Amino acid sequence: QVQLAESGGGLVQAGGSLRLSCTAKSIYSTYAMGWYRQTPGSQRELVARIGPNSRTDYADSVQGRFSISRNSARNTVYLQMDALKVEDTAVYYCHAYVRGSDVWGQGTQVTVFS
Repeated sequence: QVQLAESGGGLVQAGGSLRLSCTAKSIYSTYAMGWYRQTPGSQRELVARIGPNSRTDYADSVQGRFSISRNSARNTVYLQMDALKVEDTAVYYCHAYVRGSDVWGQGTQVTVFS
């Protein structure tokens, strides 16, 4: 089965930056990849995603601060997070759409302190 390997989460001061990476370990190419996040008591929400033509979508709350990109040959997606805010604190989950199926990573914690 496809597995997603995530990295880059951690603790950062407000206004700082982090870069998340996620690689789909699969012989199949990913159709689309993205990042979602979730806080306790809230439903999981889209942060950013990138499709087969490099078209991107961002949550309004991160527009202008986050940038998503991918290396298709490596089945890897990156999320550059700048100007981080305390409210960005959440568990971030990598997502991939592979051969018509959804695949989720285990999640990586991002904590922003003031």
